[in-house]
Amino acid sequence: MKPLLLTAALPAALLGACADRAEAPERPNILFIYADDLGIGDLSCYGGVIPTPNLDRLAAEGQRFTNAYATSSVSTPSRFGLLTGMYPWRQRNTGIAPGNSELIIDTACYTLADALHGAGYGTGAVGKWHLGLGPAGGTDFNVEIRPDARDIGFDYEYVIPATVDRVPCVFVENGRVVGLDPADPITVSYGSKVGDWPTGRENPELVRMHPSPGQGHDNTIVNGIPRIGFMTGGRAALWVDEGIADTIATKAVRFISDHADRPFFLYMGTNDVHVPRMPHPRFAGRSGHGSRGDVILQLDWTVGEVLRSLDSLGIADRTLVIFTSDNGPVIDDGYLDQSVELLGDHTPMGTYRGGKYSLFEAGTRIPMLVRWPARVRPGVQEALFSQIDIYRSLAALTGAALPEGAAPDSRDRLPELLGERHEDRAFVVQQNVSNALSILSEGWKYLEPSNGERYNALVDIELGNSPSPQLYDIVSDPGERIDLADEYPERVECLSRWLDEIRGGSRAK
Repeated sequence: MKPLLLTAALPAALLGACADRAEAPERPNILFIYADDLGIGDLSCYGGVIPTPNLDRLAAEGQRFTNAYATSSVSTPSRFGLLTGMYPWRQRNTGIAPGNSELIIDTACYTLADALHGAGYGTGAVGKWHLGLGPAGGTDFNVEIRPDARDIGFDYEYVIPATVDRVPCVFVENGRVVGLDPADPITVSYGSKVGDWPTGRENPELVRMHPSPGQGHDNTIVNGIPRIGFMTGGRAALWVDEGIADTIATKAVRFISDHADRPFFLYMGTNDVHVPRMPHPRFAGRSGHGSRGDVILQLDWTVGEVLRSLDSLGIADRTLVIFTSDNGPVIDDGYLDQSVELLGDHTPMGTYRGGKYSLFEAGTRIPMLVRWPARVRPGVQEALFSQIDIYRSLAALTGAALPEGAAPDSRDRLPELLGERHEDRAFVVQQNVSNALSILSEGWKYLEPSNGERYNALVDIELGNSPSPQLYDIVSDPGERIDLADEYPERVECLSRWLDEIRGGSRAK
Protein backbone atom coordinates (compact mmCIF):
# COMPACT_ATOMS: atom_id res chain seq x y z
CA MET A 1 0.00 0.00 0.00
CA LYS A 2 1.42 3.38 -0.97
CA PRO A 3 -0.54 6.20 0.72
CA LEU A 4 -1.69 9.04 -1.46
CA LEU A 5 0.29 12.24 -1.11
CA LEU A 6 -2.03 15.15 -0.41
CA THR A 7 -0.38 18.40 0.59
CA ALA A 8 -1.47 21.94 1.30
CA ALA A 9 0.23 25.08 2.56
CA LEU A 10 -0.24 25.82 6.24
CA PRO A 11 -1.59 29.25 7.20
CA ALA A 12 0.97 31.56 8.82
CA ALA A 13 -0.94 31.50 12.13
CA LEU A 14 -0.81 27.73 12.24
CA LEU A 15 2.90 27.73 11.40
CA GLY A 16 3.42 30.04 14.34
CA ALA A 17 1.46 27.73 16.61
CA CYS A 18 3.59 24.80 15.45
CA ALA A 19 6.73 26.77 16.29
CA ASP A 20 5.42 27.51 19.78
CA ARG A 21 4.68 23.82 20.34
CA ALA A 22 8.19 22.84 19.24
CA GLU A 23 9.56 24.94 22.14
CA ALA A 24 7.48 23.09 24.74
CA PRO A 25 9.79 21.82 27.49
CA GLU A 26 8.35 18.34 27.75
CA ARG A 27 6.57 15.82 25.57
CA PRO A 28 3.80 13.95 27.36
CA ASN A 29 3.15 10.26 27.60
CA ILE A 30 0.14 9.38 25.44
CA LEU A 31 -2.60 7.03 26.60
CA PHE A 32 -5.23 6.46 23.92
CA ILE A 33 -8.28 4.53 25.13
CA TYR A 34 -10.64 3.23 22.44
CA ALA A 35 -14.01 2.08 23.74
CA ASP A 36 -16.13 -0.23 21.60
CA ASP A 37 -19.69 0.59 20.46
CA LEU A 38 -20.05 3.36 23.07
CA GLY A 39 -22.62 6.03 22.32
CA ILE A 40 -22.44 9.75 22.99
CA GLY A 41 -25.40 9.33 25.36
CA ASP A 42 -23.84 6.46 27.33
CA LEU A 43 -21.76 8.53 29.76
CA SER A 44 -23.13 10.57 32.64
CA CYS A 45 -20.86 13.48 31.69
CA TYR A 46 -22.88 13.64 28.44
CA GLY A 47 -26.21 13.41 30.26
CA GLY A 48 -26.52 9.62 30.51
CA VAL A 49 -28.32 8.08 33.48
CA ILE A 50 -25.73 5.34 34.16
CA PRO A 51 -23.05 6.75 36.50
CA THR A 52 -19.54 6.86 35.05
CA PRO A 53 -17.52 8.69 37.73
CA ASN A 54 -14.05 7.96 36.37
CA LEU A 55 -14.94 9.16 32.90
CA ASP A 56 -16.71 12.12 34.45
CA ARG A 57 -13.44 12.90 36.21
CA LEU A 58 -11.65 12.91 32.84
CA ALA A 59 -14.28 15.29 31.50
CA ALA A 60 -14.07 17.60 34.53
CA GLU A 61 -10.27 17.74 34.42
CA GLY A 62 -9.96 18.13 30.66
CA GLN A 63 -11.83 18.85 27.45
CA ARG A 64 -15.21 17.26 26.69
CA PHE A 65 -15.84 17.19 22.94
CA THR A 66 -19.40 17.63 21.73
CA ASN A 67 -18.78 17.59 17.98
CA ALA A 68 -16.26 14.78 17.44
CA TYR A 69 -16.54 11.99 14.87
CA ALA A 70 -15.09 8.58 14.14
CA THR A 71 -14.39 8.02 10.46
CA SER A 72 -16.72 5.03 10.23
CA SER A 73 -19.72 3.49 11.91
CA VAL A 74 -18.08 0.09 12.47
CA SER A 75 -14.90 -1.01 14.21
CA THR A 76 -12.24 -2.15 11.75
CA PRO A 77 -12.31 0.86 9.40
CA SER A 78 -12.31 3.38 12.27
CA ARG A 79 -9.23 1.75 13.78
CA PHE A 80 -7.56 1.61 10.37
CA GLY A 81 -8.18 5.32 9.81
CA LEU A 82 -6.90 6.28 13.24
CA LEU A 83 -3.60 4.40 12.93
CA THR A 84 -2.89 5.18 9.26
CA GLY A 85 -4.26 8.71 8.94
CA MET A 86 -5.93 7.53 5.73
CA TYR A 87 -9.65 7.14 5.12
CA PRO A 88 -10.39 3.41 5.22
CA TRP A 89 -12.52 3.55 2.10
CA ARG A 90 -9.38 4.36 0.10
CA GLN A 91 -8.22 0.76 0.58
CA ARG A 92 -10.01 -2.50 -0.09
CA ASN A 93 -10.38 -5.09 2.67
CA THR A 94 -11.04 -2.62 5.48
CA GLY A 95 -14.53 -3.89 6.33
CA ILE A 96 -15.39 -5.78 9.51
CA ALA A 97 -12.49 -8.23 9.79
CA PRO A 98 -13.01 -11.92 10.64
CA GLY A 99 -10.97 -13.40 13.45
CA ASN A 100 -8.50 -15.08 11.10
CA SER A 101 -7.93 -12.07 8.83
CA GLU A 102 -4.44 -11.16 7.72
CA LEU A 103 -2.98 -7.87 8.98
CA ILE A 104 -4.84 -5.31 6.85
CA ILE A 105 -2.38 -2.45 7.42
CA ASP A 106 0.50 -2.90 5.01
CA THR A 107 3.82 -3.02 6.84
CA ALA A 108 5.10 -0.40 4.37
CA CYS A 109 2.56 2.07 5.75
CA TYR A 110 4.07 4.56 8.21
CA THR A 111 1.55 4.38 11.03
CA LEU A 112 0.89 6.56 14.04
CA ALA A 113 2.79 3.99 16.12
CA ASP A 114 5.71 4.18 13.69
CA ALA A 115 5.74 7.96 14.01
CA LEU A 116 5.75 7.94 17.81
CA HIS A 117 8.27 5.12 17.96
CA GLY A 118 10.51 7.14 15.67
CA ALA A 119 10.11 10.10 18.03
CA GLY A 120 11.53 8.04 20.89
CA TYR A 121 8.34 6.70 22.45
CA GLY A 122 7.90 3.19 23.82
CA THR A 123 4.79 1.89 22.03
CA GLY A 124 2.26 -0.74 23.03
CA ALA A 125 -1.10 -2.12 21.90
CA VAL A 126 -3.29 -3.78 24.53
CA GLY A 127 -6.84 -5.10 24.22
CA LYS A 128 -9.11 -5.26 21.20
CA TRP A 129 -7.22 -5.15 17.89
CA HIS A 130 -9.56 -6.11 15.00
CA LEU A 131 -7.09 -5.17 12.28
CA GLY A 132 -6.00 -8.70 11.42
CA LEU A 133 -2.81 -10.59 12.21
CA GLY A 134 -0.51 -12.62 10.03
CA PRO A 135 0.08 -12.96 6.29
CA ALA A 136 -2.42 -12.95 3.44
CA GLY A 137 -4.29 -16.23 3.17
CA GLY A 138 -5.22 -16.58 6.82
CA THR A 139 -3.61 -16.76 10.24
CA ASP A 140 -1.95 -19.82 11.75
CA PHE A 141 -2.41 -19.40 15.51
CA ASN A 142 -0.06 -22.27 16.38
CA VAL A 143 3.21 -20.56 15.40
CA GLU A 144 4.63 -17.09 15.87
CA ILE A 145 2.24 -14.80 14.03
CA ARG A 146 3.89 -12.31 11.71
CA PRO A 147 3.28 -9.69 10.56
CA ASP A 148 1.54 -8.30 13.64
CA ALA A 149 1.33 -5.06 15.58
CA ARG A 150 5.11 -5.13 16.06
CA ASP A 151 5.54 -4.78 12.30
CA ILE A 152 3.60 -1.51 12.17
CA GLY A 153 5.31 0.42 14.95
CA PHE A 154 4.38 -1.22 18.24
CA ASP A 155 7.09 -2.54 20.55
CA TYR A 156 4.60 -4.69 22.46
CA GLU A 157 1.21 -6.27 21.82
CA TYR A 158 -1.28 -8.12 24.00
CA VAL A 159 -4.40 -8.24 21.89
CA ILE A 160 -7.73 -9.84 21.13
CA PRO A 161 -7.32 -10.74 17.42
CA ALA A 162 -10.77 -9.50 16.38
CA THR A 163 -13.82 -9.11 18.62
CA VAL A 164 -15.11 -11.18 21.51
CA ASP A 165 -18.08 -12.45 19.51
CA ARG A 166 -15.71 -13.97 16.92
CA VAL A 167 -13.35 -16.92 17.18
CA PRO A 168 -10.58 -17.55 18.09
CA CYS A 169 -11.33 -16.73 21.73
CA VAL A 170 -7.71 -16.22 22.80
CA PHE A 171 -5.22 -13.47 23.56
CA VAL A 172 -2.09 -12.98 21.47
CA GLU A 173 1.07 -11.59 23.08
CA ASN A 174 3.91 -10.60 20.79
CA GLY A 175 2.81 -13.02 18.09
CA ARG A 176 2.08 -16.01 20.33
CA VAL A 177 -1.27 -17.27 21.59
CA VAL A 178 -1.15 -16.92 25.38
CA GLY A 179 -1.27 -20.28 27.17
CA LEU A 180 -1.46 -22.42 24.04
CA ASP A 181 -0.68 -26.12 24.48
CA PRO A 182 1.17 -27.29 21.35
CA ALA A 183 -0.49 -30.68 21.75
CA ASP A 184 -3.90 -29.02 21.29
CA PRO A 185 -3.49 -26.86 18.16
CA ILE A 186 -6.05 -24.26 17.13
CA THR A 187 -8.00 -24.53 13.89
CA VAL A 188 -10.20 -21.62 12.78
CA SER A 189 -12.63 -21.36 9.88
CA TYR A 190 -15.20 -18.83 8.80
CA GLY A 191 -16.45 -21.02 5.97
CA SER A 192 -17.47 -24.34 7.54
CA LYS A 193 -17.39 -26.19 10.82
CA VAL A 194 -14.06 -27.61 11.99
CA GLY A 195 -13.63 -30.31 14.61
CA ASP A 196 -16.35 -31.60 16.88
CA TRP A 197 -16.95 -28.68 19.23
CA PRO A 198 -20.68 -27.97 19.66
CA THR A 199 -22.36 -24.99 18.03
CA GLY A 200 -25.21 -22.81 19.14
CA ARG A 201 -27.23 -23.92 16.14
CA GLU A 202 -26.83 -27.63 16.82
CA ASN A 203 -26.71 -27.62 20.62
CA PRO A 204 -28.79 -24.76 22.01
CA GLU A 205 -29.15 -26.66 25.30
CA LEU A 206 -25.46 -25.94 26.01
CA VAL A 207 -25.79 -22.18 25.62
CA ARG A 208 -25.94 -19.77 28.57
CA MET A 209 -26.36 -16.64 26.41
CA HIS A 210 -28.68 -17.26 23.50
CA PRO A 211 -28.09 -15.59 20.14
CA SER A 212 -30.56 -13.19 18.57
CA PRO A 213 -32.19 -14.76 15.51
CA GLY A 214 -30.56 -14.19 12.15
CA GLN A 215 -27.39 -12.38 13.24
CA GLY A 216 -24.93 -15.24 12.85
CA HIS A 217 -23.94 -15.69 16.49
CA ASP A 218 -24.74 -19.40 16.50
CA ASN A 219 -21.47 -21.10 15.58
CA THR A 220 -18.85 -22.60 17.93
CA ILE A 221 -19.73 -22.40 21.62
CA VAL A 222 -16.93 -21.12 23.85
CA ASN A 223 -17.57 -20.62 27.58
CA GLY A 224 -21.23 -21.30 26.98
CA ILE A 225 -21.52 -18.50 24.40
CA PRO A 226 -21.99 -19.20 20.68
CA ARG A 227 -19.71 -17.10 18.46
CA ILE A 228 -19.36 -16.06 14.84
CA GLY A 229 -17.05 -18.54 13.10
CA PHE A 230 -15.81 -22.00 13.93
CA MET A 231 -12.83 -23.14 15.99
CA THR A 232 -11.44 -26.19 17.71
CA GLY A 233 -8.37 -26.66 19.91
CA GLY A 234 -6.54 -24.30 22.22
CA ARG A 235 -8.59 -25.22 25.29
CA ALA A 236 -5.93 -24.05 27.74
CA ALA A 237 -5.72 -20.67 26.00
CA LEU A 238 -9.41 -19.77 25.93
CA TRP A 239 -10.36 -16.61 27.75
CA VAL A 240 -13.13 -16.39 30.35
CA ASP A 241 -15.42 -13.60 29.20
CA GLU A 242 -16.11 -12.22 32.66
CA GLY A 243 -12.36 -11.68 33.17
CA ILE A 244 -11.50 -9.90 29.91
CA ALA A 245 -11.81 -6.36 31.29
CA ASP A 246 -9.59 -7.27 34.25
CA THR A 247 -6.97 -8.73 31.90
CA ILE A 248 -6.93 -5.66 29.67
CA ALA A 249 -6.67 -3.32 32.66
CA THR A 250 -3.87 -5.40 34.21
CA LYS A 251 -1.82 -5.47 31.01
CA ALA A 252 -2.33 -1.73 30.45
CA VAL A 253 -1.27 -0.87 33.99
CA ARG A 254 1.79 -3.09 33.66
CA PHE A 255 2.81 -1.42 30.41
CA ILE A 256 2.42 2.02 31.99
CA SER A 257 4.46 0.97 35.03
CA ASP A 258 7.21 -0.52 32.87
CA HIS A 259 7.47 2.73 30.87
CA ALA A 260 7.02 5.26 33.66
CA ASP A 261 10.57 6.59 33.20
CA ARG A 262 10.41 7.22 29.45
CA PRO A 263 7.78 8.64 27.07
CA PHE A 264 5.22 6.02 26.05
CA PHE A 265 2.30 5.64 23.69
CA LEU A 266 -0.25 3.05 24.77
CA TYR A 267 -3.09 2.17 22.39
CA MET A 268 -5.65 0.55 24.68
CA GLY A 269 -8.73 -1.04 23.09
CA THR A 270 -11.38 -2.04 25.58
CA ASN A 271 -13.84 -4.83 24.84
CA ASP A 272 -16.75 -3.00 26.45
CA VAL A 273 -19.45 -2.33 25.43
CA HIS A 274 -19.32 -4.81 22.55
CA VAL A 275 -21.27 -8.07 22.58
CA PRO A 276 -21.32 -10.61 24.13
CA ARG A 277 -21.72 -8.51 27.24
CA MET A 278 -20.56 -10.66 30.13
CA PRO A 279 -19.65 -8.36 33.03
CA HIS A 280 -17.53 -9.52 35.92
CA PRO A 281 -19.67 -10.52 38.94
CA ARG A 282 -18.60 -7.21 40.55
CA PHE A 283 -20.76 -5.39 38.02
CA ALA A 284 -23.44 -7.89 37.00
CA GLY A 285 -26.91 -6.51 37.75
CA ARG A 286 -25.62 -3.27 39.24
CA SER A 287 -26.69 -0.77 36.59
CA GLY A 288 -30.39 -1.60 36.50
CA HIS A 289 -30.20 -1.38 32.69
CA GLY A 290 -29.28 -4.91 31.76
CA SER A 291 -25.91 -6.32 30.82
CA ARG A 292 -25.16 -3.42 28.47
CA GLY A 293 -25.52 -1.00 31.35
CA ASP A 294 -23.42 -3.27 33.55
CA VAL A 295 -20.50 -3.28 31.12
CA ILE A 296 -20.64 0.52 30.94
CA LEU A 297 -19.94 0.42 34.69
CA GLN A 298 -17.15 -2.04 33.96
CA LEU A 299 -15.70 0.21 31.26
CA ASP A 300 -15.69 3.12 33.69
CA TRP A 301 -13.89 0.94 36.26
CA THR A 302 -11.29 -0.01 33.63
CA VAL A 303 -10.58 3.65 32.91
CA GLY A 304 -10.36 4.26 36.65
CA GLU A 305 -7.69 1.58 36.99
CA VAL A 306 -5.38 3.21 34.47
CA LEU A 307 -6.01 6.69 35.88
CA ARG A 308 -5.11 5.42 39.34
CA SER A 309 -1.92 3.91 37.96
CA LEU A 310 -0.93 7.28 36.51
CA ASP A 311 -1.61 8.91 39.88
CA SER A 312 0.29 6.31 41.88
CA LEU A 313 3.33 6.58 39.61
CA GLY A 314 3.26 10.37 39.78
CA ILE A 315 3.02 10.78 36.02
CA ALA A 316 -0.58 11.99 35.57
CA ASP A 317 0.49 15.59 34.97
CA ARG A 318 2.75 14.55 32.10
CA THR A 319 0.36 12.12 30.46
CA LEU A 320 -2.08 13.06 27.70
CA VAL A 321 -5.16 10.82 27.97
CA ILE A 322 -7.53 10.58 25.01
CA PHE A 323 -10.71 8.58 25.51
CA THR A 324 -13.17 8.00 22.68
CA SER A 325 -15.20 5.32 20.86
CA ASP A 326 -14.72 3.55 17.54
CA ASN A 327 -18.33 4.08 16.45
CA GLY A 328 -21.81 4.69 17.77
CA PRO A 329 -24.01 2.45 19.91
CA VAL A 330 -26.20 -0.57 19.22
CA ILE A 331 -28.53 -2.25 21.70
CA ASP A 332 -29.31 -5.74 20.35
CA ASP A 333 -26.25 -6.77 18.36
CA GLY A 334 -26.48 -10.53 18.34
CA TYR A 335 -27.45 -11.84 21.77
CA LEU A 336 -30.62 -11.96 23.86
CA ASP A 337 -29.08 -10.20 26.85
CA GLN A 338 -32.13 -8.09 27.89
CA SER A 339 -30.38 -4.87 26.94
CA VAL A 340 -33.44 -3.82 24.96
CA GLU A 341 -35.97 -4.82 27.60
CA LEU A 342 -34.04 -3.15 30.44
CA LEU A 343 -32.91 -0.04 28.55
CA GLY A 344 -35.42 2.10 30.45
CA ASP A 345 -34.75 5.83 30.28
CA HIS A 346 -31.17 5.41 29.14
CA THR A 347 -30.55 6.87 25.64
CA PRO A 348 -27.23 5.64 24.17
CA MET A 349 -27.78 7.55 20.90
CA GLY A 350 -28.51 10.80 22.70
CA THR A 351 -30.70 13.01 20.51
CA TYR A 352 -29.27 11.61 17.29
CA ARG A 353 -30.64 9.32 14.60
CA GLY A 354 -29.22 5.94 13.66
CA GLY A 355 -26.50 4.10 15.56
CA LYS A 356 -23.71 1.65 14.84
CA TYR A 357 -23.61 0.72 11.11
CA SER A 358 -25.43 3.94 10.15
CA LEU A 359 -24.61 7.02 8.07
CA PHE A 360 -26.84 9.09 10.33
CA GLU A 361 -25.23 11.03 13.18
CA ALA A 362 -25.40 8.38 15.91
CA GLY A 363 -23.25 6.11 13.75
CA THR A 364 -20.09 8.19 14.01
CA ARG A 365 -20.73 11.08 16.42
CA ILE A 366 -18.94 9.79 19.46
CA PRO A 367 -17.89 10.82 22.97
CA MET A 368 -14.36 12.14 23.27
CA LEU A 369 -12.48 13.30 26.36
CA VAL A 370 -8.95 14.74 26.48
CA ARG A 371 -6.94 15.36 29.65
CA TRP A 372 -3.37 16.57 30.20
CA PRO A 373 -3.22 18.41 33.53
CA ALA A 374 0.03 20.20 32.70
CA ARG A 375 -1.43 21.87 29.63
CA VAL A 376 -5.10 21.18 28.91
CA ARG A 377 -7.50 23.47 30.72
CA PRO A 378 -10.91 22.06 31.72
CA GLY A 379 -13.72 22.99 29.38
CA VAL A 380 -15.98 22.00 26.52
CA GLN A 381 -14.67 21.69 22.97
CA GLU A 382 -17.49 22.37 20.50
CA ALA A 383 -15.34 22.51 17.36
CA LEU A 384 -15.97 20.02 14.56
CA PHE A 385 -13.29 17.35 14.97
CA SER A 386 -12.47 14.04 13.27
CA GLN A 387 -10.46 11.11 14.61
CA ILE A 388 -8.59 11.06 11.30
CA ASP A 389 -6.67 14.11 12.59
CA ILE A 390 -5.37 12.49 15.76
CA TYR A 391 -2.38 11.10 13.84
CA ARG A 392 -0.90 14.39 12.62
CA SER A 393 -1.91 16.22 15.78
CA LEU A 394 0.10 13.81 17.93
CA ALA A 395 2.96 13.89 15.45
CA ALA A 396 3.07 17.68 15.79
CA LEU A 397 2.93 17.45 19.57
CA THR A 398 5.83 15.00 19.80
CA GLY A 399 7.97 16.42 17.04
CA ALA A 400 7.70 13.23 15.01
CA ALA A 401 9.11 13.51 11.49
CA LEU A 402 6.78 12.00 8.89
CA PRO A 403 7.93 10.66 5.53
CA GLU A 404 6.38 11.92 2.34
CA GLY A 405 2.92 10.42 1.80
CA ALA A 406 2.30 9.44 5.42
CA ALA A 407 -1.13 10.11 6.94
CA PRO A 408 -2.53 11.55 3.70
CA ASP A 409 -5.98 12.46 5.02
CA SER A 410 -4.91 13.61 8.48
CA ARG A 411 -4.19 17.22 9.38
CA ASP A 412 -2.62 18.89 12.40
CA ARG A 413 -5.45 19.93 14.70
CA LEU A 414 -3.44 19.97 17.90
CA PRO A 415 -4.83 23.32 19.13
CA GLU A 416 -8.35 21.86 18.92
CA LEU A 417 -7.28 18.55 20.46
CA LEU A 418 -5.87 20.39 23.48
CA GLY A 419 -8.76 22.87 23.70
CA GLU A 420 -6.53 25.83 22.89
CA ARG A 421 -8.48 26.81 19.78
CA HIS A 422 -12.08 26.24 18.77
CA GLU A 423 -12.11 26.35 14.97
CA ASP A 424 -14.22 23.87 13.06
CA ARG A 425 -12.62 21.41 10.69
CA ALA A 426 -13.57 22.41 7.14
CA PHE A 427 -15.42 19.13 6.70
CA VAL A 428 -15.91 15.67 8.16
CA VAL A 429 -16.43 12.58 6.02
CA GLN A 430 -18.46 9.72 7.49
CA GLN A 431 -18.78 6.11 6.27
CA ASN A 432 -21.43 3.48 7.03
CA VAL A 433 -21.36 -0.30 6.89
CA SER A 434 -22.45 -0.22 3.23
CA ASN A 435 -19.47 2.03 2.38
CA ALA A 436 -21.78 4.94 1.60
CA LEU A 437 -20.27 8.32 2.48
CA SER A 438 -21.52 11.64 3.79
CA ILE A 439 -19.84 15.00 4.18
CA LEU A 440 -20.58 17.51 6.95
CA SER A 441 -19.48 21.14 6.60
CA GLU A 442 -20.65 24.38 8.18
CA GLY A 443 -23.62 22.64 9.73
CA TRP A 444 -24.84 21.07 6.48
CA LYS A 445 -24.70 17.32 6.03
CA TYR A 446 -24.97 15.66 2.62
CA LEU A 447 -25.55 11.90 2.33
CA GLU A 448 -24.69 10.49 -1.06
CA PRO A 449 -27.18 8.21 -2.85
CA SER A 450 -26.79 4.55 -1.96
CA ASN A 451 -28.55 1.32 -2.92
CA GLY A 452 -27.84 -0.34 0.42
CA GLU A 453 -30.67 -1.39 2.70
CA ARG A 454 -32.31 1.52 4.47
CA TYR A 455 -33.13 -0.23 7.73
CA ASN A 456 -31.55 -3.14 9.56
CA ALA A 457 -34.45 -4.75 11.37
CA LEU A 458 -32.17 -7.19 13.19
CA VAL A 459 -30.54 -4.38 15.17
CA ASP A 460 -33.38 -1.83 14.82
CA ILE A 461 -31.20 0.86 13.24
CA GLU A 462 -31.72 3.10 10.20
CA LEU A 463 -28.61 2.89 8.05
CA GLY A 464 -28.96 6.21 6.22
CA ASN A 465 -29.00 4.64 2.76
CA SER A 466 -31.31 6.08 0.11
CA PRO A 467 -31.30 6.00 -3.70
CA SER A 468 -31.73 9.78 -3.57
CA PRO A 469 -29.31 12.33 -2.09
CA GLN A 470 -30.17 13.63 1.37
CA LEU A 471 -29.39 16.98 2.98
CA TYR A 472 -29.81 17.98 6.62
CA ASP A 473 -29.25 21.16 8.60
CA ILE A 474 -27.47 19.61 11.60
CA VAL A 475 -27.50 22.87 13.57
CA SER A 476 -31.26 23.31 13.65
CA ASP A 477 -32.12 19.64 13.07
CA PRO A 478 -29.48 17.49 14.82
CA GLY A 479 -31.85 14.52 14.72
CA GLU A 480 -31.84 14.61 10.88
CA ARG A 481 -35.63 14.52 10.61
CA ILE A 482 -36.14 17.02 7.78
CA ASP A 483 -34.52 16.21 4.44
CA LEU A 484 -33.85 19.52 2.65
CA ALA A 485 -32.33 18.13 -0.53
CA ASP A 486 -35.20 19.24 -2.76
CA GLU A 487 -35.25 22.69 -1.17
CA TYR A 488 -31.52 23.37 -1.60
CA PRO A 489 -30.38 21.67 -4.83
CA GLU A 490 -27.40 24.01 -5.24
CA ARG A 491 -26.03 23.03 -1.84
CA VAL A 492 -26.58 19.37 -2.66
CA GLU A 493 -24.62 19.82 -5.89
CA CYS A 494 -21.81 21.69 -4.14
CA LEU A 495 -21.36 19.12 -1.36
CA SER A 496 -21.69 16.23 -3.79
CA ARG A 497 -18.94 17.65 -5.97
CA TRP A 498 -16.75 18.31 -2.93
CA LEU A 499 -17.18 14.74 -1.71
CA ASP A 500 -16.26 13.44 -5.17
CA GLU A 501 -13.10 15.57 -5.14
CA ILE A 502 -12.11 14.25 -1.71
CA ARG A 503 -12.75 10.70 -2.85
CA GLY A 504 -10.54 11.35 -5.86
CA GLY A 505 -7.72 12.71 -3.73
CA SER A 506 -8.05 16.47 -3.90
CA ARG A 507 -9.22 19.06 -1.34
CA ALA A 508 -8.50 16.48 1.35
CA LYS A 509 -6.87 19.06 3.58
